[in-house]
Amino acid sequence: MITKELFGKKPCGCEVYAYTVENKNGASIRVLSMGGILQQINMPDRDGKLADVVCGFDSVDDYLNGGGYHGSLIGRYGNRIANGRFTLDGVTYQLAQNSGISNHLHGGNVGFNQKIWDVTPFEKADESGLILKMTSPDGDENYPGKLDVTVTYTLTDKNELKIHYEAVTDKNTIVNMTNHSYFNLDGFDSGDILDEILTVDADSITEIDENLIATGREYPVEGTPFDFRKPEKVGARINDKSDPQIAFGGGYDHNFNLKPDGTVKKVAELYSPKSGRVMDVYTDQPGVQIYAANMMDGDVPFKKGVKQEPRHAICLETQHAPDSPNHPNFPTTELKVGEKYDTTTIYAFSVR
Repeated sequence: MITKELFGKKPCGCEVYAYTVENKNGASIRVLSMGGILQQINMPDRDGKLADVVCGFDSVDDYLNGGGYHGSLIGRYGNRIANGRFTLDGVTYQLAQNSGISNHLHGGNVGFNQKIWDVTPFEKADESGLILKMTSPDGDENYPGKLDVTVTYTLTDKNELKIHYEAVTDKNTIVNMTNHSYFNLDGFDSGDILDEILTVDADSITEIDENLIATGREYPVEGTPFDFRKPEKVGARINDKSDPQIAFGGGYDHNFNLKPDGTVKKVAELYSPKSGRVMDVYTDQPGVQIYAANMMDGDVPFKKGVKQEPRHAICLETQHAPDSPNHPNFPTTELKVGEKYDTTTIYAFSVR
């Protein structure tokens, strides 16, 4: 079942709609036409009780002013680009320096998270969803090429949330899209996530410097707080600042290097012993940025008036590594004319 209602208006007067997709189990997602924002994800616990497991806001103004890119589609380039600058086909492009001292973050001043998307609902026998389309014009945030983007959200009767990203360009460009949902498997209003248990199939992370910019080197996880190859509590080693990477990130805010083979496969798992909820993450992407909301302390309250608090949620953002356009040794984020950007991520919910 899919329903649509007016959520609010942007300052420009543009209407923002909320689409609720519910499956046969009563699980549901609520998606906004602004930013493709996942405003709610309601999933059952081991006793069948539903809870909203993503942080978010109750109004358009709060999303525009609350920070954090909560639940948003991120583009054109998710994560950071050093000095907001990259060179492609011999041309150097200067992007907005909207993060830290001089870095570019999540597509710039007006990224995909603030765009109004065209939304088309669809319903099938065992799944329903939304097809979102948007065109980013040539020169948008100073990125080259007109980029036609399609993102499909699908909620299955197996309580899987599938996100399929597609894009084509009329000029060579760079693309690195993701979704910036903040998860708390006990419910967004339940406190911190430090006792939730994380597993990640990654032998290394992308090393960062004090400005959170990739150095170009891999940082092996063996013997470090980043070794989640076996299940471990998120909070067990998050404050171990004897590790320089923890010190730079203020905790976890790092790209974990996966082992892509061209297929959509399981790369991570988040589990809450308290509620029994499990979220398995599947993707074909080469990385997943894990951010434990170390800086989630904005003044704008979440839904239901819940205060923003650090480490009350965790992001698992499937993507390419930060600053990839400036590191030829990283998997490329270049999208050429005639090619298609095509990637899938699945958040599969269950209980144990």
